[in-house]
Amino acid sequence: MGIFLDEIILHLVAGKGGNGVVSFRREKYVPKGGPDGGDGGDGGSIYFKADNSVSTLGHLSFHRKIKAKDGDNGRGKNQTGKNGEDIYIPVPPGTSIYQDNILLADLCNVDDTFLAVKGGKGGKGNQHFATSVNQTPRKATPGKKGEEKNLKLSLKLIADIGLVGLPNAGKSTFLSVTTSANPKIASYPFTTIYPNLGSFSYDNIEYFIIADIPGLIEGASEGKGLGTRFLKHIERTKLLLFILDGEKIEFEEQLITLFNELNNFSSVLANKPFFVSISKIDIPLVQSEVQKFLSRLPIEILLPDNKKVMINEIMAFSSFNKEGISEILAKTSSFLIEQKKSQK
Repeated sequence: MGIFLDEIILHLVAGKGGNGVVSFRREKYVPKGGPDGGDGGDGGSIYFKADNSVSTLGHLSFHRKIKAKDGDNGRGKNQTGKNGEDIYIPVPPGTSIYQDNILLADLCNVDDTFLAVKGGKGGKGNQHFATSVNQTPRKATPGKKGEEKNLKLSLKLIADIGLVGLPNAGKSTFLSVTTSANPKIASYPFTTIYPNLGSFSYDNIEYFIIADIPGLIEGASEGKGLGTRFLKHIERTKLLLFILDGEKIEFEEQLITLFNELNNFSSVLANKPFFVSISKIDIPLVQSEVQKFLSRLPIEILLPDNKKVMINEIMAFSSFNKEGISEILAKTSSFLIEQKKSQK
């Protein structure tokens, strides 16, 4: 697997325009043959283009300075120099482009394209400067310099469903049994150190993408653990699926921690539609504790800023024996399909 990289600063230099030239053709009865100096070619420009063939910015990690080719100089016989070749840099859909912390472009859809630096215009040959009083101009203009910029690229993965939970809650295992993704799974915290994506089909008609981010801990929105760097990757999701760790029976405390971190990081995240689930119900003790907790529904979660979150339904599941998995996929898929219809 390539390097997972979601932020990078690139130094981009567009090509310089070629110079116009001074040239005269040899022609009888025309003073000094007449001017026939061609124009310089335009310098190459650099574009960013959203492309599904790349999933991170890792392919740019060894190419942080990118320069487009200069335009060729003009030639005699009114020949224009060749333009410098444009460069199209592929980036994953969901890439935002900044200059000095100002958003220049947000490439969300495949084939979205942004002109990052424009190549310089080619200079004019002396053919353009002939007048009735000066039929032998010895003037040509140089090509203009291309644009040069430092740009920051920031990737926010685009997915339909974002998985949210504490470390070892079972998010990666859920992703592995519902999609073809193969995330790293182990019994220690922060097994997931970068976001994973997987897709599943519903009724073999609709396909949805799930994003699993590293587990959140209290203080993640302030930089603790791995959460603060990766919380942004679920900002573009349409729906959040909270996965509570069935073995940590303080279910309400888990919810408070997760909602707090989302709320502290971004109001966008805090207001996303969501479903809540509890993992590992194949364990007998977990099963009995889950039943006790479900009997208390609906539950109102009170956050520090007096914001209230009402939990009316919680789905329980086991990735080990697949119990409850189909119910979760059906409910999340139905929600996304209805959401899609309402946006038409």
